[in-house]
Amino acid sequence: MFRYVVKRLLMIIPVILGVSFIIFLIMNLTPGDPAMMILGEGARPEEYAALREEMGLNDPFFLRYFRYVADAVQGDFGKSYRTNIPVFQEIASRLPYTLNLAVTSTLIAIVLGLPIGVLSAVKQYTLADNAALGVSLLLTSMPAFWFAMMLILLFSLKLRLLPSLGIDSWRHLILPAIATSSNTMASLLRMTRSTMLEVIRQDYIRTARAKGARESRVIFGHALRNALLPVVTIIGVNFGIALGGTIVVEQVFAIPGLGQLMVNAIRAKDTPMVIAAVLFAAIIASVVNLIVDIVYAYIDPRLKSKYVSIRPRRVPS
Repeated sequence: MFRYVVKRLLMIIPVILGVSFIIFLIMNLTPGDPAMMILGEGARPEEYAALREEMGLNDPFFLRYFRYVADAVQGDFGKSYRTNIPVFQEIASRLPYTLNLAVTSTLIAIVLGLPIGVLSAVKQYTLADNAALGVSLLLTSMPAFWFAMMLILLFSLKLRLLPSLGIDSWRHLILPAIATSSNTMASLLRMTRSTMLEVIRQDYIRTARAKGARESRVIFGHALRNALLPVVTIIGVNFGIALGGTIVVEQVFAIPGLGQLMVNAIRAKDTPMVIAAVLFAAIIASVVNLIVDIVYAYIDPRLKSKYVSIRPRRVPS
């Protein structure tokens, strides 16, 4: 297992390099002059030229990219073009808000989507099943920003129960987390239902019931565990999506997170800030995928046997 984890961690390196190259290329092709954005439109042409030379913007593309990678390996992600603050320092101050929102929304999706999906599978074609499917389809069809605004209208403006802007307390986190978790919860509900329906029709489930096992043990001890593999995949994938997809929700609720930082950096063509923010999100998503693979091994012992090296037994002479 240790060798597998190390191998997967090493595989993250080319992924990060590929992501950094693509973002660096896109930012290089987008219109706009960082020197003009820093100095403003009132500066003289020679001042623009001097700043471009100082920042290395006149160098060839690949030279600038390799220089950026070499500095990033040493922990230097550059300084923001807008604020002249080190990029790492600004991201470190914003990342906890985004992580908190992504983790909270994922937990809400698990707590609500998983048991409702199990109930929907056990009570197939009943009123509860049809209601659960209807709610999941409704949540899937609603864009996150529209759902967020509807939550603000209802719980903040009409009922005055929850705050609508900022992230000063746990009460400020409720509406953004619900808005972010809506699509994940719907996907988790449908996936849990479909996998549970497939598992509960297997022969070993009928055998467990024939032996007199309690229905709760059959469902949660036998069926649910074997149905969790695709569900865990959905959780891991949607956590990565929530990490990068909170941009719109953060804009709606005025949360000073990584998404809002990326939007402002893209508008100002703040290349160091954009690349570093995307890299941090990619690293976290890659680590989450690795954790999902490790969880696979503990859910299904057959997968764990593939990771553990089996030493041949020595036959005594």
